[in-house]
Amino acid sequence: MSAPDLNVIYADDVFLAADKPAGLLVHGDGTGTATLTDAVAAHLASAGRVGVRPQAVQRLDVDTTGLVLFSLDPATQPKLDAEVAGRDMRKVYLAVVAGRFPWAEKTIDAPIGRDRHDARRMRAAGAGQGKPAQTRVRKLAFKGGRTLLKVELVTGRRHQIRVHLASLGFPIVGDALYGGARADARRGEEGLLLHAYAEELAHPATGEPLSLKTDWPFRLGASWSPVDLA
Repeated sequence: MSAPDLNVIYADDVFLAADKPAGLLVHGDGTGTATLTDAVAAHLASAGRVGVRPQAVQRLDVDTTGLVLFSLDPATQPKLDAEVAGRDMRKVYLAVVAGRFPWAEKTIDAPIGRDRHDARRMRAAGAGQGKPAQTRVRKLAFKGGRTLLKVELVTGRRHQIRVHLASLGFPIVGDALYGGARADARRGEEGLLLHAYAEELAHPATGEPLSLKTDWPFRLGASWSPVDLA
């Protein structure tokens, strides 16, 4: 199957940042379905870099959109891996929930573990259970019964944002797995309303500070615009 078109946010000899669309796996699952990695490889080949093997150093759930970083250089990949795994790199998401989120700002500090009753799900675990997980949330705007949130990951557990928001009673719109309201096409909403919007990191080769962000994710709904980030 052919690779999908690729929206490249940043690229040099060392790494590449791509804007992943919804419904696309980052890595192959053995079925032959085209992946974001395939799209990056095709992009590099079209630029004459046939021998470069892109390695994703981040993962997004298949229905989550936004920034994914790829290492293009084995020599600097360990440094990029360490930065992604550490707490110095800033990772900013946008999410939409149904209802009025009651906190202007909130830090969710709750361990996350597997749901013993459903292998697809994770859960907010009790003290001494699961892995430590911390998420910072800021309310950006409330319109038409929806709240737009800015979410920053301190740790990076599986389904972390989805689980933490659901644990507060505010699952993400379009997140059927965790009980979220259905996306409303009449509002311009499409799929799971979670988007990896921006990242700040040090370049793995030069140490230069970089600030990366995607285009505005219109799939979150017609009510919102970049003005709501102010």
